[in-house]
Amino acid sequence: MKKITKICCIGAGYVGGPTMSVIAKQCPEIKVTVVDINKNRIDQWNTANLDELPIYEPGLKEIVGERRGKNLFFSTEVDKAIDEAEMIFISVNTPTKIYGKGKGQAADLKFIELCARNIAKVAKDDKIVVEKSTLPVRTAQTIQNILDNTGNSVKFDILSNPEFLAEGTAIDDLLNADRVLIGGNDTPSGQAAKDALSAVYEHWLPKERILQTNVWSSELSKLVANAFLAQRVSSINTISALCEKTDANIQEISRAIGFDSRIGPKFLNASVGFGGSCFQKDILNLVYIARSYGLNEVADYWEQVIIANDYQKSRFADNIISSLYNTISGKKIIIYGWAFKKDTNDTRESAAIAVADALLEEQAEIIVYDPKVSEERIYADLDYLNTRSPEENRRLLKVAKNPMEATQNAHAIAILTEWDEFKNYDWKTIYNQMLKPAFVFDGRRLLDNDTMESIGFNYYKIGQS
Repeated sequence: MKKITKICCIGAGYVGGPTMSVIAKQCPEIKVTVVDINKNRIDQWNTANLDELPIYEPGLKEIVGERRGKNLFFSTEVDKAIDEAEMIFISVNTPTKIYGKGKGQAADLKFIELCARNIAKVAKDDKIVVEKSTLPVRTAQTIQNILDNTGNSVKFDILSNPEFLAEGTAIDDLLNADRVLIGGNDTPSGQAAKDALSAVYEHWLPKERILQTNVWSSELSKLVANAFLAQRVSSINTISALCEKTDANIQEISRAIGFDSRIGPKFLNASVGFGGSCFQKDILNLVYIARSYGLNEVADYWEQVIIANDYQKSRFADNIISSLYNTISGKKIIIYGWAFKKDTNDTRESAAIAVADALLEEQAEIIVYDPKVSEERIYADLDYLNTRSPEENRRLLKVAKNPMEATQNAHAIAILTEWDEFKNYDWKTIYNQMLKPAFVFDGRRLLDNDTMESIGFNYYKIGQS
């Protein structure tokens, strides 16, 4: 089996950056180069101040600081890195299509295809190509077809190596992975490629956690794992709506069913809805694949997970509007948290975007505070929706640097990310600064009912009446 000494990763995002940093740390004899055509992003990865890396993940800056310049490199010289590498990871964005056939469900593979064509053009010797982006099934086949038909008669082996990282714990997830999936062809060269990638992970993971499958199984396993997890979130969230109408408490129900060993406690925290780049995208992919094979009942079943999630977000926004006497025009509402979950600066599909958009439709004046998300990102997320003009978004929504100052003369606060710091705020002072009655809408079940009510707040916690 060929020992890998040079790896290149195309795409310096939330998957490529952390994954390659950990490989560089655990495999000091392998040269790892992360490339991206976005010069600004590569400059951020190369910044002297490690607090300014483009991605925030606990533990990441320490690893980058330790390995960068030794065997971890960030570069815009894509072709050079492709040429040198024996193994190439493709880790580019695969957003859901916003146009044409499959709009709103199928993944947009244009970046993947551009990558494959570029590899075919540059490669002069045999390569192992690893798809690392979250992709719909059959992508490996697409990549293989492009490489085989456009290359310089070079041999390519395509592997599917889906990531199972949770943002906020990505470094720990990489170092202590439950399992690594490697899908590839069952030919002799396919098997050799699978073994070569397995050997990289075996630097730090026990061999029995590295599962080798065929390509279809590997690709589909990723979609199905995320669909099952998202299904749990939507399931508990629909019950939270029922709890609010009765006197049940969602936390007590989650705890009671979580003790059932067949169910288990994970992913049963009710909240304002799931976000992130994977859950929605992967389920929509599953729906699209099922529909394309005429399996409409299967598609309908999984699509309901998304519908329930959207319902949870709109229900939360509607509750704010109705509690504020059905008129929030000109009222000042503070949003604490814009990231889709704590300990990450990723905002993709964040519940905060949907809630803010609904409140802005009612002409509320919004102030957003998030400890890790930039002002540019917040406005970009809103502008992407095309609900109103960029000028209007900037007129109605402001981004605060100071979470306490922002609450002066506010009517309401909505907590939309579970950042730990929100628990430790001086809520008495916040109450005194706000207009009365002062409302807090806790979409993350972060604070204590009795404490908040004793201060004087009208306090709403998702999943309790």
